[in-house]
Amino acid sequence: MRRHGVFKMGIKRGKKKDLKKLLLGYYESLFGAFGPQGWWPGDTRFEVIVGAILTQNTAWSNVEKAVRALKREGLLKPATMHSTGVKEIARLIRPAGYFNVKARRLKNFTGYLFKNHSGSLGRLFNTSDNGLREELLGINGIGPETADSILLYAGRVPEFVVDAYTKRIFSRHSLISEKAEYGEVKALFMENLPGDESLFNEYHALLVKTGKDFCKTRNPLCGDCPLGGFL
Repeated sequence: MRRHGVFKMGIKRGKKKDLKKLLLGYYESLFGAFGPQGWWPGDTRFEVIVGAILTQNTAWSNVEKAVRALKREGLLKPATMHSTGVKEIARLIRPAGYFNVKARRLKNFTGYLFKNHSGSLGRLFNTSDNGLREELLGINGIGPETADSILLYAGRVPEFVVDAYTKRIFSRHSLISEKAEYGEVKALFMENLPGDESLFNEYHALLVKTGKDFCKTRNPLCGDCPLGGFL
């Protein structure tokens, strides 16, 4: 297991803890328990982007069905999706839920890509890191979590992805408020961890697994969780 360096950080929210050391301790406990997660699944950057848009408000198992349908019809390329009608895309992604809305979001993304970057993901990801995030957030239907997922998993840009599992785990460990906004939770990681894309990738995937298997909404399995010793 790769270990990342630890540096002294300031005290946050009145807790007399070295947050960087603490957060890396969480990571290493999870990595030791679960090993590498191989996330985000996808054969191409565009497939990863499609998955990031489709996974909004649905389980990944449903996204997989939709992605398989798109792949079967040859639509997991920017050009082919861009030239395909919304109704046809919606029909294929029906398993992912909110299929009409998500079909428009996929078309919004490809429309932007072709209008501003000649349909090239390479050109899109050559945009400066700060400018790229703002670009993505400017696309109708792309929010902070989706934008950061695209940046981290498709663009390999070190942006930490925050989801419901992350909020649940760290609020229960009293490191954030239950009402913390996305940016506040993200800052906890961005300000206290090395800006390492591979670390952010693995950490997020490990938190997702922990949330699904242990830190459940009801009846959490704290006694069996690898993070139980941190409570």
